Amino acid sequence: MFDAILIEKSEAGQTARLTTINEKALPEGDVTVRVAWSTLNYKDALAITGKGPVVRRFPMIPGIDLAGVIETSDNPDWKPGDKVVLNGWGVGETHWGGLAQKARLKGDWLIPLEPAFSMSQAMAIGTAGYTAMLCVLALEKHGVKPGDGPVLVTGAAGGVGSVAVALLSKLGHEVAAVTGRLEESDYLRSLGANDILPRSEFSEPGRPLDKERWAGAVDVAGGQILANVCASMRYRGTVAACGLAAGMSLPATVAPFILRGVTLAGIDSVMCPLPERREAWRRLGRDLDPAILDRLSETVTLSQCIPTAARLLAGEVRGRVIVPLDSAG
Repeated sequence: MFDAILIEKSEAGQTARLTTINEKALPEGDVTVRVAWSTLNYKDALAITGKGPVVRRFPMIPGIDLAGVIETSDNPDWKPGDKVVLNGWGVGETHWGGLAQKARLKGDWLIPLEPAFSMSQAMAIGTAGYTAMLCVLALEKHGVKPGDGPVLVTGAAGGVGSVAVALLSKLGHEVAAVTGRLEESDYLRSLGANDILPRSEFSEPGRPLDKERWAGAVDVAGGQILANVCASMRYRGTVAACGLAAGMSLPATVAPFILRGVTLAGIDSVMCPLPERREAWRRLGRDLDPAILDRLSETVTLSQCIPTAARLLAGEVRGRVIVPLDSAG
């Protein structure tokens, strides 16, 4: 038996509760993991509250991230005792996820824990930080270098944004952080932000082309914010787009792309191929200072996940939320 958050659906609607589950109920997979740490992401909060159509099968254990130890394995790549990390692959959406003390998974979804990090630190990074690193890699791939000009990060006080600010600053970029919570300015400056900009500067309809300001950008918002970011990119700048916190639409024109050669690079962390995942985690081990992870994260118990999900969606959570599942981890 193990503890888990379980989401169920009935005629009355969708509900989430903390419960105890028999290990025999775990779904199919060729590895069983004793989960040491998990996280509460924006997507998990949508699933728990039912505010978004995240869960595709019921009942469902949410949690798109986990770090733990292999207990049993029929996969030749893994043996009992191996420390592993999982991000995405539909876990918490179509396959039982990480907000539980046990998980049965496909071994092909796992990567080894990066030696630079403990399991709790890996979850303080989690999908959000790994996505931020994928964004940084995309900017590098398209030639954005320190000294080319400032790099903009939207949603900077959130999970992806916080790690993106810290990474870009450590790599030598001048970072402008956009946030709807200006009270977090000191926090963002402590991560390395040079300038703090209010979200209101980007949230209203703007011109098809605006003043050239940014050599690169990491956008978690989408919607009108992303449209305005694209309109204010410098010639041949690149925007790495990885989120939709401000909406799925893109009310933009082609002007930035055909007149300034701007690149809009889409970032998918869920089904990202293993070689790119491993490279992102390798670079996180090299380029992210583990000392900042305490500032980036808030620890909650499994029993606190349901109320914390509502706080997260209300924009009341800074950075990352991590969840201990096994005291031995």
